[in-house]
Amino acid sequence: MKSDQQSYEQLQAQLFQAQKMEAVGRLAGGVAHDFNNLLTVIMSAGEIMTRRLHEKDPLRRHVAQIQKAASRAESLTRQLLAFSRRQIMKVEVVDLGAVAEGLIPMLRRLLGEKYEISQDLAASDWRVMADKGQIEQVLMNLAVNAQDAMPDGGKLNIETAEVNLDESIASTQPDAKSGPHVMLAVSDNGVGMAEEIRAQIFEPFFTTKPRGKGTGLGLSTVYGIVKQSGGCIFVTSVPGQGASFKIYLPRVEAKDAPRPAVDAEVDGRPS
Repeated sequence: MKSDQQSYEQLQAQLFQAQKMEAVGRLAGGVAHDFNNLLTVIMSAGEIMTRRLHEKDPLRRHVAQIQKAASRAESLTRQLLAFSRRQIMKVEVVDLGAVAEGLIPMLRRLLGEKYEISQDLAASDWRVMADKGQIEQVLMNLAVNAQDAMPDGGKLNIETAEVNLDESIASTQPDAKSGPHVMLAVSDNGVGMAEEIRAQIFEPFFTTKPRGKGTGLGLSTVYGIVKQSGGCIFVTSVPGQGASFKIYLPRVEAKDAPRPAVDAEVDGRPS
């Protein structure tokens, strides 16, 4: 009886968290769209002013700063749209192992010599439907998150595998579905997280960094991209023992896949 009560309370807490994230996502998506419209005006005006000002006009430097700030703000709105699942996707059949393998050299340059990156990319014919560029963004964001958790250096492992999610596992997370999936895992041996931190990591603007050192959108962007791709993400972590982010995307048969490179926009409503 006690076990049943605990399971009920756990599912209730997960439902509440999912509803909260959905509400935050709708708000973030709406704000991002409106803000993006304002940025379009600002950037267009900056381009017009740049063309009309003489090359040696001292005002050009100030206009350049305006354009630079607007460009950074535009990047933030893209992250918000990814979190809210309202970002336009270039959907195609993707080999997660090939994407990870192609990105690892860049990740080594990004993280630097203090970090050892290992890979366990299973040879597989299994594919998923996703936006290749967004999957690369997921890997980049998770790698940077791992770097922050290992300030003195450490080990990062990237893994792919064929996985069949059974009903008991899928039922532990809202929107997760049982069946054949491809898993993409990013694990580190960093400082790890306490449970109260882990429960908040996907919320936009949540960060454990000092003020001004991070936007708090890296992991929320990961969450949005995974959900927009029809997948789910599980996080395990123990303080002092690192963290592991496991992403599961539904397997797709190449012969049954829709036409590749199709633009698709998801409005953020739950399926």
